[in-house]
Amino acid sequence: MRIDQRKNNELREIKIEKSPMGFSTGSVIISTGKTKVLCSASIEEGVPGFLAGKNQGWLTAEYSMLPGSTVPRTNRGNNRKGRSQEIQRLIGRSLRAALDFTKLGENTVIVDCDVLQADGGTRTAAITGGYVALHIAISQCQKENIIKENPLINKIAATSIGLLGSDVLLDLCYEEDSSAGADFNLVMADNGNIIEIQGAAEKQTFDTKTVHDVLEVGSLGIKKIFEIQNKIISEL
Repeated sequence: MRIDQRKNNELREIKIEKSPMGFSTGSVIISTGKTKVLCSASIEEGVPGFLAGKNQGWLTAEYSMLPGSTVPRTNRGNNRKGRSQEIQRLIGRSLRAALDFTKLGENTVIVDCDVLQADGGTRTAAITGGYVALHIAISQCQKENIIKENPLINKIAATSIGLLGSDVLLDLCYEEDSSAGADFNLVMADNGNIIEIQGAAEKQTFDTKTVHDVLEVGSLGIKKIFEIQNKIISEL
């Protein structure tokens, strides 16, 4: 039995609060169990130099854990550390799969993900919440005629999976994550295609059958996350 009495293939409760930031083009607070991440999407004119004059846009992401989000306190400069840099690159890669940049014009989307409370799965929550914030921002820019055509081509969501002995566990909390023999992060589009798989042995190695089981459990979990995203998006 898991720490919080969930089944092995059961997600933590997911809640998404829309538009908590009045001055952000698109924002949400996503909660996955005790993990809470504030995601906001802003759209600015201009693109990086390598895209100048090509009439297409770009998306970049930033990630940080706020002081007080962990015990002991997280240092305010943590976003400059290697782990935070790696996570924000993952968020950026994942969310770029949502867009047709030729329909964005020469505009850049910046997705900021700030962890308010960390209890495992912050990067996957940031991707899932970041997509909803992006969707809200694109919808608003279309209403304001800043963007002429809808550039969204895929919905994006993510979850974590871990191995604890022979058990494959979906959506790990921190205590499970810290004791898992191996852990994975899975990012998918709503058409069923995989965007990214991260997996590493921490205390135990794994075989190809286990990878198949991880993908099966993870993809079923992500389908449920898409249902939650779709409900929020349908209310816009």
